[in-house]
Amino acid sequence: MSAADRNLAVAHAEVKAEIARTDAKTGLLLAFVGAVFAGAWTVARALPLNLPACLAGAFGMGLLVAAAGLLLRSTRPNMRGAHGFPLWATLTPAEIPGALSNDLAADIAGLSRLAVAKFTSLRRAVDLTCAGGALLVLAVLFALGGAV
Repeated sequence: MSAADRNLAVAHAEVKAEIARTDAKTGLLLAFVGAVFAGAWTVARALPLNLPACLAGAFGMGLLVAAAGLLLRSTRPNMRGAHGFPLWATLTPAEIPGALSNDLAADIAGLSRLAVAKFTSLRRAVDLTCAGGALLVLAVLFALGGAV
């Protein structure tokens, strides 16, 4: 194996590992968003809510739902067959070695685009989660301020 082939293999493994890390972070954040959503719903039912608390809470919950949607979209499987399993599932056993030996650089480029798209969705979901959480805290402050 030449140095260039080794470098391509290392880059390919690195991109696949980054996709796996992003998917793991996405799963954790999705669980966190679900827990915050459930907790906020429980707290909202127990507090006396005034109009500002309802508005801030509703907008915060909306942002959490949008974040969950982004996270789910990020983890949605790519079934177009461009990379990995879906492509291999369409090939005969004799065609698989040829597909594996094809241009690794093209596969790295395609997987890198996929990784960037997943990372971008994750980043946006984190931003929405932070904004939604801040609005939920504001809603609690409004509710407690209105109750006093």
